[in-house]
Amino acid sequence: MKASVLLKSSLLTSLFVITSCATTKYSEDISKNNYSNLEAGKIYKVTMRDGSPKQTILFRNVVGDNLVGTAGKKDSTEVVIPKSNVAAVKDRRKARIAAGATIIGAAGVAAIVISSSRAD
Repeated sequence: MKASVLLKSSLLTSLFVITSCATTKYSEDISKNNYSNLEAGKIYKVTMRDGSPKQTILFRNVVGDNLVGTAGKKDSTEVVIPKSNVAAVKDRRKARIAAGATIIGAAGVAAIVISSSRAD
């Protein structure tokens, strides 16, 4: 009985860990990076390679060696980020969903473990 509960809880935990990846990391070699997974109209948080502060961008498209977008939905200031300066890009919407799913999953695992320990 305990083994099956442990198996179920570990499967649930691994499922949430696998689905929680919301950050795409990029190498310094621009030719190896694939920016096709970035969708126009979505807000991303870009981590810079040079250590400057993270930048939020409402992505529009890729023009040459630059990511182009605006500073936000209400702020139409154009933002141009060189691909060579991009270390990682985080999809803010996916990150929020993944965090919520992880919390719900952890509560579910705790409920299963507690209920199984009371059943013994």
